[in-house]
Amino acid sequence: MPNSLKRAVSTPLLYFFILGDVLGAGVYVLVGSVAQESGGAVWLPLAIALGLATLTAGSYAELATKYPRAGGSAHYATKALGPAAGSLVGFCMLAGGLVSVGALARAFAGDYLRALVSWPTALVVVVFLTALAALNIRGIKESLRANVAATAIELGGLLLVIGLGAWIMLRGDGDLTRLTQVGTPERGVVPAVLAGTVLAFYSFVGFETSVNLAEEVRDPRRSYPTALFGALLTAGFVYVAIGVVASATVPTDELSRSSGPLLEVVRLAGGVPDRLFSVIALVAVANGALLTGIMASRLAYGMARDGLLPAALTRILPGRRTPWVAVLVTSSISLVLALTGEVAALAETLVLLLLVVFTAVNCSVLILRRDPGEPDHFRIPTVVPWLGIISCLFLFTRIDAAVWARGLVLVGLGILLAIANTLRARRTVNHSAPQAEKL
Repeated sequence: MPNSLKRAVSTPLLYFFILGDVLGAGVYVLVGSVAQESGGAVWLPLAIALGLATLTAGSYAELATKYPRAGGSAHYATKALGPAAGSLVGFCMLAGGLVSVGALARAFAGDYLRALVSWPTALVVVVFLTALAALNIRGIKESLRANVAATAIELGGLLLVIGLGAWIMLRGDGDLTRLTQVGTPERGVVPAVLAGTVLAFYSFVGFETSVNLAEEVRDPRRSYPTALFGALLTAGFVYVAIGVVASATVPTDELSRSSGPLLEVVRLAGGVPDRLFSVIALVAVANGALLTGIMASRLAYGMARDGLLPAALTRILPGRRTPWVAVLVTSSISLVLALTGEVAALAETLVLLLLVVFTAVNCSVLILRRDPGEPDHFRIPTVVPWLGIISCLFLFTRIDAAVWARGLVLVGLGILLAIANTLRARRTVNHSAPQAEKL
């Protein structure tokens, strides 16, 4: 079909897509922020966040194999809760993706790049997002091949940090007592861990972007669960290990002040040039932005095809069969966000938006259980989406008031979109009814 997406994604490519998206700026940039919130036991919020993310990942695994379409979360919510809910969820997911790309573009222009060159932030952001948009338009297969190489580099960088951290501890320069230091002077133990978990949750988001590739996966029923859970377990192991070595080797105050926290581990170990590790970190950040940009463009395309966004976003580039209009529009919005926001604020806003999405997805799994969907699709035990709902509602209570203020503006825009789409659908029905009677 000329207006359909090309099925070119194999299980290994999907695994590296998810792994590359999860192993992004979350660990390379936000480990210091987690330490600032939770204290020396950085590994604990990371481990809790992994468990919470896995609950909702189970719901995505079922829905992606049951309804392998590019609309992802918006499509599931539309089927389960109606077009108004689908519009709101899709908008929150799309806004979250655009916020994330903006945050990653901003992070790319930060301390890791400044260890190499001193270029204006605005110039870096513009060139960076333009290059990613060009690669996205060129084709999904080309983008994911670039992702495989980038994921190998960023995973290698994380394994290097783990090895260097282990070496620092073996030579007696580490402090293992920091691994049990939970809490900060400003917060008690439980509030500190939960505050760190909210930030750490950002490190594991990324798996949800992959459902928008389901229409381009060769065999989603078999590929998606394997790739999803395999990538999450791989990332979880690496992240917890990173949390251990970073906390044990770098004093908590120093770790929390750094915008390049893993670079501090490399410097303490010695023997590895700062510039080399900075390049590795920049590859990780760029890869995360590429994959999230792919998700945002496919989500915009899928929502437009479902009538939730302007039809112009469904235009496909001849030959390449990529949604070029959606890519250009989403990249432009991310550019504006990157030029006007800061990394930490954008990351926390993303978590709030995704909690709205995750709650709706977990509810959708339960509501759609009676719908057969694709035959032999993956099925998660019923208790898992219930636990996913509870975890999301709990995390809502840990979001700071300032983040709520920013996030509610975006959610409000999503509600307005939902109302507009509902009114348009009613007008369409009312207009069609008299014509049907004449026939």
